[in-house]
Amino acid sequence: MPHVIVKLWPSKSEQQKQALSDFIAQGVMDHLGYGEGAISIGFDEVAADDWEDQVVKPDILGKWPSLSKQPGYVDPPS
Repeated sequence: MPHVIVKLWPSKSEQQKQALSDFIAQGVMDHLGYGEGAISIGFDEVAADDWEDQVVKPDILGKWPSLSKQPGYVDPPS
């Protein structure tokens, strides 16, 4: 705990994902005080054609009040 899931379109290299993973883990350690052994990070690659159904609707619009950073490509739910 905590477990961070990054959802993104396919195409990023393993090196890019590892660099982001290292950056996120360091941020969690620095800002939340967890040790490295307590943090897990995963990547879910979602095709662009599936993004709205698999990410926007359930994870963005469906959880809007809990987002700490809202995307600029989606209008807030009404």
